[in-house]
This record gives sequence, C-alpha cells and structure tokens, in this order.
Amino acid sequence: MELKRCATPDLTLDHVRRALGGQAENMLGFSSPMIERTRLHLPSLTFIDDVFGLSGRSIEVRNSLRAIRDHGRLSGTGYMSILPVDQGVEHDWFTFARNLDYADPANIVRLAEEGGCNAVATSYGAASIVADMAAKLRLPVIVKINHNELLTTPAKYDQTMFATAKAAADMGARAIGITIYFGSEESRRQMEEVRDAFQAAREAGLATIAWCYLRNSKAFKIKEDGKDAATDFHDDAALTSQAIHLAASLGADIVKQKLATRAGGPQAIRAQKIGVLNSKDDEIARVVGTHPIDWVRAQVAAAYMGRIGLINSGGESKGASDLDDAIATAVINLRAGGTGLISGRKAFQKPMAEGIALLHAIQDVYLLGVRGEISIP
Repeated sequence: MELKRCATPDLTLDHVRRALGGQAENMLGFSSPMIERTRLHLPSLTFIDDVFGLSGRSIEVRNSLRAIRDHGRLSGTGYMSILPVDQGVEHDWFTFARNLDYADPANIVRLAEEGGCNAVATSYGAASIVADMAAKLRLPVIVKINHNELLTTPAKYDQTMFATAKAAADMGARAIGITIYFGSEESRRQMEEVRDAFQAAREAGLATIAWCYLRNSKAFKIKEDGKDAATDFHDDAALTSQAIHLAASLGADIVKQKLATRAGGPQAIRAQKIGVLNSKDDEIARVVGTHPIDWVRAQVAAAYMGRIGLINSGGESKGASDLDDAIATAVINLRAGGTGLISGRKAFQKPMAEGIALLHAIQDVYLLGVRGEISIP
C-alpha cells in the first residue's frame, strides 16, 4: 500500500522563532529534560499498530483511531489537529457573538475541513444535524457526549450526559469525547459514568477521548504568603498529570488537558493543610522539573509514557496574540512528546480565513517536527 506523503509546511522555522519572540532560544534550544525521550512512545505513522496492536482494543476501535490519524494535513505523521466547538453549552450560546457564522454547524464542518484538521469535535445536536455533510467529506466526527451548562444556579462543576456512545456510532462518528472534572465534589460519579461510556464506545467500535480537567477553586486556587493575588493551580504540572493518569486508567485512547504552565501546586496546597497526592516533594520534582517543556512532558509520561496520546487545549481567544500563542503551545507540546493540539476558540472566534490560517500554523509546527527542523529532546 502506498503511504500518503506528508503535507508541506507553509510556516518556516524563522516564522516560529519570530512567534516565540524572546522565548525562542529557551523553547527551541532546551535539551535536558527530566524524562528522557527514549522512554517515550512518540507519534508516528505506525503508532496505532505499535502501541494499540498490543492492547485489547478491537480492530474496529483501531480503525476509528486510524480514520482520525489519516485525515487532514497531518495525515501520515501520527500527530493530530482537532477543532472542538462544543460552545453554546459549555460557554453559553453567546460565545458565537464574535462570529455568528459558527452558530451554523455547517460552517464548523467547513472550518475543520478547510483548516486541514484530523477531526471535528462537537455536541451531539450539532454533529447530528450535519452528519451527512461530514461523511461526504470523510471528516471524522468526535461527539462530545456530556456537558456542563450555565443556567443552573449556583453554578456547579458537574457534567450531564447529553448523548450515548450508541447514538454517536449510529450517526457515523469515529469517537466520543467526555469530560471529567477531577477534584470536584462530583468527580467520582463522573468517573463511573465515563467508565460505562467508554465500555459502550468500545462495543460500538468508537475511540475514546477524555477531557480531563481540574475543577476545585477552594483547593486549587491558593493565596500564598507574600503574594497579593491567589495563584491558580488548575494548570499545575503535577496535578494535571495525575488527572491524565486517572483518565488513562479509565481506558481513554487519547487525553485532552490544558497545557501545564506552572509547578509547585501540591506543595502550595499542602501548605494550606489540604491533602492532595501522597508522593513526597522531591519525588514530584524529579519528574516535573522547572522548564515548561518538562511540565508538559510530565503530562505525556503520565499517560503510560505516551502510549495514550496527549493533546493540549488551545485556550481562549485573546485577539491579536492568538497566532503566536497557538504556535508557542504547539512547539511546547511537540517538543514535550505530545500528540497535537485541540484548538477551538482561537480558530472560530474570528473570520474563517484567519481561523484556517491559525489551524494551518499549528499543523505546520508538527510538520516541521516531522522534517527534523524542530527536534524532540
């Protein structure tokens, strides 16, 4: 069988350096990670056979993973660029006010396809209304089957099942996505729901993706001595890595997590007499380190040393800095050993041409990595 050739990146290494600005040398020159590259299972064309061929995943599940891997500009690389648009539920419908085009799910499909993505992830309602359109494009669909919503007061860190794995399979989806708010009062019930949903997905031949976020403002936002504002540890390397490991332990095929941007969370939380994790500080430091690439490599390692692929989220749209921020996030994920990015608001809260350009720029970072122009230390 002839293998599809990788796309050619439009972005050059000089473009990446300019996007990184004063952090270019720090991000591109970092060469001494706490966890060696040789320990990791890195994305590749043969990743699904090499890793999942040893697993209990069925042929149907592996074929669903292949369908996602083999679509878009990153086809043939093992890396993934996914467009998630579950807005309207998670972030309320008025998130679309910046660009009302995307209140129509057909334009979400268009952006994912023209943006060169491996797949589109959206709610059951949005996916089902344009399922035939996506099928004709052979665009893999990931149905997000649970959501939070913003009418219940007081607000809760909880998720409600909006659809089932069977319903997703019946409309032709290739995977389900499901959120767990680790650290919330409802997290253990959510884990049980995810366990059952993953089992149903495997029986239906679908891949499984866990949105494994932390949610506990009382425990994870800490007022530290000598600081005026509370420090938010929801993106702490150690805490997010533990959430990833729990999601992998539930059987996720891919894990989605915020990019780790800090360390020291367990130590700061313990100083407030709140129990979290049970490893000693020096054990955590031995893995987490002090560099942003080390922080994300800890996330990769937490998912069975990369056997379960890590996709980092792209974060909210901040306007003019979105393109540079997306490139920087992709560089860190790539060099840490990650599998790709799942970036939504930065892409759809702007005109379609700009969204397509941003998605292509993310993908170009991984294409530069495949070409050896950006290395993995």
